[in-house]
Amino acid sequence: MRRAAVVLALVLSGCGFHLQGREPLPEVVRTPYVQTSDRQSEFALSLQRAMISSGARPVAQKDKASVVVNILKDDVVRRTLSVSAQNQPDEYELTYTVRFSVTSGDKELLPPTDISNVRSFAFSEQLLLAKNHEETILRQDMAHDLADMVMRRLANL
Repeated sequence: MRRAAVVLALVLSGCGFHLQGREPLPEVVRTPYVQTSDRQSEFALSLQRAMISSGARPVAQKDKASVVVNILKDDVVRRTLSVSAQNQPDEYELTYTVRFSVTSGDKELLPPTDISNVRSFAFSEQLLLAKNHEETILRQDMAHDLADMVMRRLANL
């Protein structure tokens, strides 16, 4: 039994298996700088946390970075999907879109790339506070998913 566990561990490590969220970053991405217009956006904060948990040490100054992750767009759009007979919104759709690029010195490692995440949620005027909280949680979750997508692309540099 113990031998089987050792063999399984060797096979999994040999195939590149890693726990989710712990994608090892290449050496060139170990000291990144995140350039964004809003450092407090859900996406920017999620990306910083994901970088740190993957072993990167984000730097505060652009000139000390090995790569620069340029966040060119960080936008959430809410649109009405359906309305009730009283013309009140029943369902909304959130679309979180991020455009980013990665450079190292004068070299472009990743050209500007758009990624997005779409979610919908029911709405009720009687549950306004709860539904506003649900929307906030959805935004945070979408930002986390987008940060994970960016990290997977950084891991492939």
